[in-house]
Amino acid sequence: MTTRRPAGNGSRRTTGKPVTGNTSTMKGADVSEARVIPLHADDSGVRTRWRLGGTGATTRRPPELEPEPEPQADPPVEETSPAWEEALEAALTFARRRFEGDYAVDDFGFDADLTDNLLLPALRPLYRKWFRVETIGMHHVPDTGGALVVANHSGTLPLDGLMTAVALHDVHPAQRHLRTLGADLLFRMPGFGTLARKQGATLACNSDAERLMSSGELVGVWPEGFKGIGKPFHDRYKLQRFGRGGFVSAALRTGVPIIPCSIVGAEEIYPKIGDIKPLARLFGAPYFPITPLFPHLGLLGLVPLPSKWYIEFGEPIRTDTIGAAEADDPMTVFNLTDQVRETIQHTLYRLLSQRRNAFLG
Repeated sequence: MTTRRPAGNGSRRTTGKPVTGNTSTMKGADVSEARVIPLHADDSGVRTRWRLGGTGATTRRPPELEPEPEPQADPPVEETSPAWEEALEAALTFARRRFEGDYAVDDFGFDADLTDNLLLPALRPLYRKWFRVETIGMHHVPDTGGALVVANHSGTLPLDGLMTAVALHDVHPAQRHLRTLGADLLFRMPGFGTLARKQGATLACNSDAERLMSSGELVGVWPEGFKGIGKPFHDRYKLQRFGRGGFVSAALRTGVPIIPCSIVGAEEIYPKIGDIKPLARLFGAPYFPITPLFPHLGLLGLVPLPSKWYIEFGEPIRTDTIGAAEADDPMTVFNLTDQVRETIQHTLYRLLSQRRNAFLG
């Protein structure tokens, strides 16, 4: 028997024949017992490999015994129709409803189906691309229930009312329709009066306003009237008198909140630099405006200038805490009217101070 002592290692390694006999009789020799771990193979012929630090054996199959992966089915592809097909389908559906009379009109002539599918889409390019309207304080407008929106009036032509209606429908989470109160001149104009009725407008009188607000509608009023939209350009953003406060009396009787609304940008669309009064009397209009482009360029002068618009809805002024009995008190009506007017005027001055340019914002 031959023994070798590896350098730096106190263990023994034996070579040759195995040692027999009692190892306890070997004097001065270190006794080392080796534990033999058998490597077994299972019946399938899979080799077993021990992993350092592991708790058991791991198996590795030969490549020829690995199961083939199951083919994965392709995810279903959702087929979407082109935008023009959806638009065509919606237009045909709308035309069919109109032909069959499958739509509703309320007591004031408001046609929600026509407004949502024809009138508002026609105004959206003007709202989004031309005037690039931005809204502020939309959360002040309630989601449900009656309310009265009171705004400043300007622009020679009353486009501010239309843009406010688009804003409340497209930006407000509840997509509310604005029921505007218009002057009697609007409803005497051939074609325009009928179209205004279908869009939700009604005559600016207390009885109609109270009926609408009592039924939970959102009503809009522009108390300056023609004095506001027809004022000279050098008086822009200076509020005119708010009349006798009839809108305040209607709000008090119905107990709905009054929401001040300030519109910046409408003053610049048709800068009024003159007025031809004989022509105004001829057409029965409150004024016949002269602007830098009209009437010099004819119908082309009717294209509004692309000013940048801001519409801010202020904090609601509650009327339910005052009481309906105060609607006939002149001092209460005057003070509340003056409060609404001052709120709008101060908001206009603040927005103007923040605006860098009338057309760039």
